[in-house]
Amino acid sequence: MRKLIFYVAVSVDGFIADPEGGFDVFPVEGDHMPWIVEHYPETIPGHFREPLGLTTAPPAVFDTVVMGRTTHQVAVDEGLASGYPHLRQYVVTHRPEGLPAEQGLTASDEDPVTLIRRLKSEDSALDIWLCGGGALAGQLVDEIDEFRLKVNPVVLGAGIPLVARATGGPGAAGGALPLALTRRTRRDFESGVSYVEYSRG
Repeated sequence: MRKLIFYVAVSVDGFIADPEGGFDVFPVEGDHMPWIVEHYPETIPGHFREPLGLTTAPPAVFDTVVMGRTTHQVAVDEGLASGYPHLRQYVVTHRPEGLPAEQGLTASDEDPVTLIRRLKSEDSALDIWLCGGGALAGQLVDEIDEFRLKVNPVVLGAGIPLVARATGGPGAAGGALPLALTRRTRRDFESGVSYVEYSRG
């Protein structure tokens, strides 16, 4: 069975974006970028793939990406129909209406746990990329098999946490936190970015 991997950039104090959803403070230049392009070519947004010579690059880790509506909106705000047209995309939202009917993009109001379990059961050698956001990660935390984090040398102080959990009331996310993780690998770059992999248990 394939895995759900939360691969995302995060600040040293655990936020994946500022309070307005921005992440422009995370460095996009430095020696970590060639490494990311080499090891995760499919995670480069579609409009950057041609300039980087990735137009025909096959996926290395993921063939499917899952995100919340707010994460998808980042691409829309850039004038794009979708951020990752080269992957099969699922946008988990309570408001599927209004999303463009793009090839390879599915707007789903299905229970995210049910969706992920179905995707995990598919016959594929590649894994599923959870790319955001924190609220969706909170709903799926019991389904996340690995955290692969690009830890940036930035303190945000406030913003969207890596895992946002509902607190009480209808729709509160289940499962227990804290969640014990085992560090599998770490790579530090001169840019100040660290790449860290954690698995459950």
